[in-house]
Amino acid sequence: MDLLPGTTPVRRSELLAAGMSEAEIRHTVGSGAIVRVCRGRYRGAGPPGSPGPPGTLGPPRPRGDPGRHWEELVAGHERAVRGVVRRLESPAVVSHVSAAVVHDTEIWDVPLDRVHATRSASTGARRGYDLVIHAVPLDPAETLRVRGILVTAPARTVADVARTVPFGQAVVVADGLARRYGLLTAARPERRRRGTVAAVRVARFADGRAASPGESRSRVLFHAAGLPVPDLQREVRVAGGRWCATVDFWWDGSPPVVGEFDGEGKYGRLLPPGRTAGQVITEEKVREDRLRDLGLHVVRWTWRDLDAPTALLTRLRTRLPPR
Repeated sequence: MDLLPGTTPVRRSELLAAGMSEAEIRHTVGSGAIVRVCRGRYRGAGPPGSPGPPGTLGPPRPRGDPGRHWEELVAGHERAVRGVVRRLESPAVVSHVSAAVVHDTEIWDVPLDRVHATRSASTGARRGYDLVIHAVPLDPAETLRVRGILVTAPARTVADVARTVPFGQAVVVADGLARRYGLLTAARPERRRRGTVAAVRVARFADGRAASPGESRSRVLFHAAGLPVPDLQREVRVAGGRWCATVDFWWDGSPPVVGEFDGEGKYGRLLPPGRTAGQVITEEKVREDRLRDLGLHVVRWTWRDLDAPTALLTRLRTRLPPR
């Protein structure tokens, strides 16, 4: 029996009206036949292999390449957002990291155990086990509708995220939104509101040319380590102006230094259609040989290097000119 066809969450009261008892609801949730999206909302479990229930949204938060596990957490959070929006008794705008999820931008190492929403009011903030309501002024111009959900606009989303998570995690969100929507304006100077300095700092640091969370994390690492600011997505051309490669990071010098971040998705689940990991690795090797033939220093790194960056920073410092 398909208890809940489709993916739209339904209320507990609807299940009771359909003839299910409280005990039956508890049993079917426990068996996995239906999934509790958020308090008082349920959906069908979906086909085998589909993302798991939002009850798995909390810690442990994955480090390294987010991979499919992180994608499932994000997908589960969006389902929770939709369930919460339907149950709210008074209007609110989805905000903070929940707005970033709805915007479909990159997210790294942030809690996804609660949905965040904002009411434009001076009082009424509250925190539950699956929902945080923020009560702060919100201009209608700072909102838009994305895939049917009213959310905070990109610049406001970045400001809210930057006020509530560390700089590196906020930059991942900011870079992704800048890449999707274009240049972000710095947050409004709300001096009385905690975290405004952090919000302005993140908005000014954002760069939509960073093509992945790994590249955003790399930017933060290099900034914190005092390395020269690299150019991003630099086109490398050979004699006659013929394109050779577009590299993640470029530092001028004698010789110039090229930096390449290698996410595991490049060789696994995110392979281009019809390509094998072996083909991609071979092409990467040929590409790197071409760059070295041009006299460039090439430095590569992975998620593991970002988690333990001492060796990576040493390699870069020995090749980069002093600031």
